Amino acid sequence: MSESTSPPLARALLERDGASRTLADRAAQFDADPTSLVLLLRGTKALLSERVEDVAPALDLRSPIEVRAVLGGAERVTLRCYLGRLVTGVDEAPGHASVEDRHAASDLDPGSLPASAAPPVEVWVLDDEAADAIEPEPARWIGLRQAATQLEVYEAGLLAQAVAIANWHAASRFCPRCGGPTELAEAGWSRRCTVDGGSIFPRTDPAVIVLVTDAEDRVLLGSNAMWESNRFSLLAGYVEPGESLEHAVVREIGEEAGLPVGDVQYAGSQPWPFPASLMLGFTARAVATAPSPKVTPDGVEILELRWFTREELAAALPEIGFPGRTSIAGWLLERWFGAPIESSPRGWGA
Repeated sequence: MSESTSPPLARALLERDGASRTLADRAAQFDADPTSLVLLLRGTKALLSERVEDVAPALDLRSPIEVRAVLGGAERVTLRCYLGRLVTGVDEAPGHASVEDRHAASDLDPGSLPASAAPPVEVWVLDDEAADAIEPEPARWIGLRQAATQLEVYEAGLLAQAVAIANWHAASRFCPRCGGPTELAEAGWSRRCTVDGGSIFPRTDPAVIVLVTDAEDRVLLGSNAMWESNRFSLLAGYVEPGESLEHAVVREIGEEAGLPVGDVQYAGSQPWPFPASLMLGFTARAVATAPSPKVTPDGVEILELRWFTREELAAALPEIGFPGRTSIAGWLLERWFGAPIESSPRGWGA
């Protein structure tokens, strides 16, 4: 398999099928379709398959008929949202394909596969009572940060979508205009105010994350005030209203490191639903032509800044935590490094 050019969590093989969201009988069709699959969430934790030796963990996707049979008359589904149609490229159902098949599927073009190979999938959010009825073992319910390090890439992307939309619904129960209660609409992709009738739609907060290099291709990494010591990552920040992405890159590096940068280039994006971010990856070059130009941490968000050569980064791995491989920060850093950066004892997934 050729290496994917997309960041982790951005590789879901999914036809979002927006045209079906407004069909009056879509939910009934989904419930009756024998190929339908349900991604189950307990809050924001997904149900994963039982661990089997030499078999990669997978999402435990179940049929709606099976879920309803377990829940019976005490069904407690707090949210159901139509995610779209899965395109796996394999004959087996998602969540049960072999490791080889799921790797091969991760780089296929969804548009190249027939509709018959794309089962519909919904996310159902359960309360604790319903979740215990489905699977009482707490270890089977895993959050996205942990699950993303275990799942194959297309399943991690699907889970990121499910968690993102669930987070938005949890935070959008009331109308931002009049404060009235809202109700689900468009198969979970909007909410309607029950007072003024207006619609609200899922929000995403854009943030830039930047791999900064100097004239000799050293990389600049910073240690955030919220982290323990000896943890370093790329610099990042939210895009402000009325600001372009490129200007946000220049502003954030100036604010956090006191460093003028140019040659801003877009690299890729990653959904990061903690709770609702879209990470927009960029590279930038220090304007100064001297190697390792002077940088000054802002002392509020960033407490320490360091320039690393590739050799210095490799030597620091036993002692310093660098971003995990499921994050766009890790993806950008590995692209610069030219090889996988294995997790250090202080590594983390964000």
